[in-house]
Amino acid sequence: MSVTRKHSGPRMSQIVVHGDTVYLAGQVAQEAPGASVGDQTRDILQRIDQYLEEAGSDKSKALAATIWLTDMDSFGEMNEVWDAWIDPANPPVRACVESRLAAPQFTVEIMVTAAVG
Repeated sequence: MSVTRKHSGPRMSQIVVHGDTVYLAGQVAQEAPGASVGDQTRDILQRIDQYLEEAGSDKSKALAATIWLTDMDSFGEMNEVWDAWIDPANPPVRACVESRLAAPQFTVEIMVTAAVG
């Protein structure tokens, strides 16, 4: 079975497709650093939509999501945006944890795995 990597650098790929599954790297708000949790979440989910489409998938085929928040007090704000984005007929499994992220301007990181096709 082939492996396709897209948007790759020396450290990581943003998209990896193996068989009928697409794996996305953890996404942070590149277009909204330092913004509110809601705005960062919107920015991240927009990029996830783009990457899933590029891989031949979409959010209705999401299998799993992991969400990292720097402060669980922002859980409700993130969930407002998440709930408006997710396909309610096909919600993925999900984990959400509090964690320090790689740079202080980012307060949310989301990683998604989805089916392709």
